[in-house]
Amino acid sequence: MAETLTLFTSIGLSESKAKETLKNETLSALLKEAVIQAQRVCGASGVAKAMGTLLYTMVARLKDPKRLAFLSDNIAQCKISTEQQLAAALEFVKDHPQGPINQKEFEEACGVGVVIIPEQIENAVEMGIKKHKEQLLKERYRFNTGLLMGEVRTALKWADGKSIKNELDMQVLHLLGPKTEADLEMKSKVQAKVRNLIFFFFFKCTFSFCCIGQEMAGEGKSLMDQLRGEALKFHKPGENYKTEGYVVTPKTMELLKKHLEETGGQIRTRFPPEPNGILHIGHAKAINFNFGYAKANNGICFLRYDDTNPEKEEEKYFTAIKEMVEWLGYQPYEVTHASDHFQKLYDLAVDLVRRGHAYVCHQKVEELKGHNIAMSPWRDRPIEESIVLFERMKNGLCAEGDATLRMKMVMEDGKLDPVAYRIKYTAHHRTGDEWCIYPTYDYTHCLCDSIENITHSLCTKEFQSRRSSYFWLCNALDLYCPVQWEYGRLNLTYTVVSKRKIIKLVDTGVVRDWDDPRLFTLTALRRRGFPPEAINNFCARVGVTVSQTTTEPHLLEACVREFLNDLAPRAMAILEPLKVTITNLPANSKSELRVPDFPADVAKGSHVIPFSATIFIEKSDFREVLEKGYKRLTPEQPVGLRHAGYVISVQKVIKGKVVELEVHCCSAETAEKPKAFIHWVSQPLECEVRLYERLFLHKNPEDPSEVPNGFLSDINPNSMHIISNALVDTSVKGAKVLDRFQFERVGYFTVDSDSTNDTLVFNRTVTLKEDPGKI
Repeated sequence: MAETLTLFTSIGLSESKAKETLKNETLSALLKEAVIQAQRVCGASGVAKAMGTLLYTMVARLKDPKRLAFLSDNIAQCKISTEQQLAAALEFVKDHPQGPINQKEFEEACGVGVVIIPEQIENAVEMGIKKHKEQLLKERYRFNTGLLMGEVRTALKWADGKSIKNELDMQVLHLLGPKTEADLEMKSKVQAKVRNLIFFFFFKCTFSFCCIGQEMAGEGKSLMDQLRGEALKFHKPGENYKTEGYVVTPKTMELLKKHLEETGGQIRTRFPPEPNGILHIGHAKAINFNFGYAKANNGICFLRYDDTNPEKEEEKYFTAIKEMVEWLGYQPYEVTHASDHFQKLYDLAVDLVRRGHAYVCHQKVEELKGHNIAMSPWRDRPIEESIVLFERMKNGLCAEGDATLRMKMVMEDGKLDPVAYRIKYTAHHRTGDEWCIYPTYDYTHCLCDSIENITHSLCTKEFQSRRSSYFWLCNALDLYCPVQWEYGRLNLTYTVVSKRKIIKLVDTGVVRDWDDPRLFTLTALRRRGFPPEAINNFCARVGVTVSQTTTEPHLLEACVREFLNDLAPRAMAILEPLKVTITNLPANSKSELRVPDFPADVAKGSHVIPFSATIFIEKSDFREVLEKGYKRLTPEQPVGLRHAGYVISVQKVIKGKVVELEVHCCSAETAEKPKAFIHWVSQPLECEVRLYERLFLHKNPEDPSEVPNGFLSDINPNSMHIISNALVDTSVKGAKVLDRFQFERVGYFTVDSDSTNDTLVFNRTVTLKEDPGKI
């Protein structure tokens, strides 16, 4: 250890930096090898501090240790002598993962032998200043000189950065002269403004969006803009080997070449749900990401059912999943199933055993749970014995739980030898009783991706621990290996999305089914009236983030409200009716009023509603006693009727409690302008209205620290309020299931599937935008 510490300090590392490096065994071993290799070239005392810095940077950034000796030699020979050249060298070896490197091509790519003289730097800076002279003179020292630096660096790729900076500072000083008091004052103002902006952004993100850089990640950009081209820094088809952590084997380049021939270089993704439940809001992000990334880059996306667990799969889930994908606006290139490949997957498993990478094990399920499991006593059994036993498993000659096929590998989370196949005597919905052994996710997922020539295997962050097994299995079988990319899950507060927990909610009668509008399954959101476009907009605003995103439902509701404001025609509905008789109109008086569907844009259409001497208003729009700030109807205060052109004033209050009002009306054109206009209905339809609130009382009902007695103890008793005698104007007559309306001054509502020919049922989709000043 002391000898290595001395070696590291000899190349210019401080003692503290050298000790810190020694804590990282991999890094210190590589650095030691690189220094020794460099000393072989230039002698024990020939590795100066500048060279030592390059060696350290090289080993810290090098992805393929096989190229360490090659790069160390070039640094020691002073062919690579700057940061720019080292960056180019690392990029070059990444692009050439196999075979010997062509030294001439390498040196051309890295600018070896290129000499930039001071006159070239002077001329390049002079040209840049001339180009921006007018703006420089106007902004003086507030001008962003980084722009000039970038232009000069582009023109002189191999020039020394410090030399460019010094020349630039000198020429700017020559043009503008020394900084004046005004320059210094302006600088302090700019800095203060920047600090205020940073504080404002921090405040806004913290209190409005919960997670800085997460919910706001997609703000201002469409989903397609976020996913198009190189926006995500994903690899190009066929360049899988450029991805960090990707394992290159002697067959990799040949397999990638074949892959490109079969796909034509087209991007291919897949959405692979398990058909054992209904999709939820988190799946909406996955759908948008997988289908959206393919669409944004002229690629294709498969809908693949991961149907390897026949005990939990039902046909209704297959149908509902495809329906929800299409509802969100995406059309799968092809619908496939893991079960399409059962025979091929079995053949590959036999091949894996023959290669010595898998074995039949008899440890019980309980013994295989967790991460600290004991090494299997059957791990080193003869290959032929495992092949015979695996065939017996396939032929139904072993009982459930008696045997599994396990892969010889350690996953990133430390789990030893994951199971590839297990025995299940359960009929499969597609293959019937043909199979009694079924592959696991860890075995099936990457192989189906390989078979379908997927280029980008996009999955949520919790699958990151399976990435090494993904690469290992494809490479162990010498198959084309796609790249797995992880992104952060989307979670909402005040809800649960676990299939197991939703089933409990259904079984205990808390909710009626998977499409209960209080849930955040996609079928529930559709039933509640959330437009698919609004859900997609929400996913775009959340953005494609690597970190897990937890957001509140009101952000999704804001997207819904924004969309429905332009989509939902207006109608008037009364939830708590109060009868009003207009005494100065004949009792049999009837007329019709034409009302715009969208008052802000009358060109978008209109509808007709009746008006008579008997109308109904909301109970909350009348008070017997006028209170300060109250602007609606009282015995002392008249109010206008929306769209009717009348102002009404109270003549008589008929009581039990207040059960009816008698009023006098006059034209709004002649009356004094009232403080408020209220909605009303006349000769209305009776309907049922369902008002929804949060299903749970706490933000995180699954968190024991918030809800010690479990999520079922946290149910909001007021999560649904049914009004069976609500009134709505006749314009909605004939509305179909999922038709949406804005009930003026009340909220957005959607026709529910429980509606009958006699009675319409409306779900409140979202409330109107809140106005805290309105009472």
